[in-house]
Amino acid sequence: MFVIDNGRFHTKVPIKIWLESEAQIEESCLAQAVHLAELPFIHKWVSLMPDTHTGKGMPIGGVIAAKGVIIPNAVGVDIGCGMIFTPMNIRLDQIQGIMTGNGSLIQLLIGDILRNVPVGFNRHKKRQESAVLDRAKEQMELYEANPDLVPLIEDGYFQVGTLGGGNHFIELQADEDGYLGIMIHSGSRHLGKAVCDFFHNEARRLNTKWYSQVPDDYRLAFLPTDTEEGKQYLRWMNLALDYAYENRQRMMERVMELVAKHIGKYAGLDTEFGETINCHHNYAAIENHYGENVWVHRKGATRAQKGETAVIPGAMGSFSYVVEGLGNPEAFCSSSHGAGRAYSRKGAVETFSVEQVILDLRERQVVLGKQKKNDVAEECRFAYKDIDAVMEQQKDLVKPIRKLRTVGVVKG
Repeated sequence: MFVIDNGRFHTKVPIKIWLESEAQIEESCLAQAVHLAELPFIHKWVSLMPDTHTGKGMPIGGVIAAKGVIIPNAVGVDIGCGMIFTPMNIRLDQIQGIMTGNGSLIQLLIGDILRNVPVGFNRHKKRQESAVLDRAKEQMELYEANPDLVPLIEDGYFQVGTLGGGNHFIELQADEDGYLGIMIHSGSRHLGKAVCDFFHNEARRLNTKWYSQVPDDYRLAFLPTDTEEGKQYLRWMNLALDYAYENRQRMMERVMELVAKHIGKYAGLDTEFGETINCHHNYAAIENHYGENVWVHRKGATRAQKGETAVIPGAMGSFSYVVEGLGNPEAFCSSSHGAGRAYSRKGAVETFSVEQVILDLRERQVVLGKQKKNDVAEECRFAYKDIDAVMEQQKDLVKPIRKLRTVGVVKG
């Protein structure tokens, strides 16, 4: 970790970066961090995790603590995006090599998951059950002040239990002892994006009215949490967080059903599942740091309080980690949320061919489930930083307790 003193850029607070040197950070990402450090309500400093890269307004892999305000773009458009992981009692060598009428058992599993869990822009054709949305409808008085957003609640019934696209995935993984597990990366689908965009624009309007000193081109418009608009955002944000948590849980339940069914049928084994970890990495929450209650914004960052278990994924065909938090106060008890991009999606497609990515996955014995493969390079492991290097740079933030490699992956 190194520190950029606030005297250098004449910012109000320093910037702490969990990298070895400034050469490892994009200029545009550093510029966004400087903008954050200039804000009048930032508590202590700006923290950037080792997977940091340029985002929308605020760097992805960024953590700030704000006094009395919330910044929609410092939470991000996919509110509640996060990870879920469930371990199994089945070893890879117990199912590897078993053939079915649809290829190997692993190929069958990945194919059946792809058929049963909507991915990309797909959604369920029938209305699904959702305890979170049912509760929201029972408490509609909390949301009626924003009539433009209310239809999202009904729409959400058709998206709960769906994966989405981009860097979201469902993976079958094996740990270093050969035991399998299921890992899913997804968020709040359209609900979170619509909430972020709506309240970012509302914050821009109010910041202009208040003659805010925060330039509009920073894309960091804010809402004081004691205003009605701030309270409205927090209600919708928390709804999106609960929805994202439920979305991951519903997908996990469906995948567990499919895995248990096929392993039972073709391998004759009874599958047992261990304790599930389900955690967000795009959100804001009130926490106490250095003696003050502040709104900690984690945008592409995982909470890592002392003793807390969390999930940090790598790239497709690479490695992922289950970790235990060390509760480092300088990072506001946070860690990276993944490996972090080394190439933009466009840059990855221009640099790496489809054939190169498919061959790499084949050589690593990774089964890919994807409907269209023309954009597969966007999420290849070459497009991301080395997850092991990221873990080394944050060894004062988290302790690895399980290392997992990709066996099969479903992508949007």
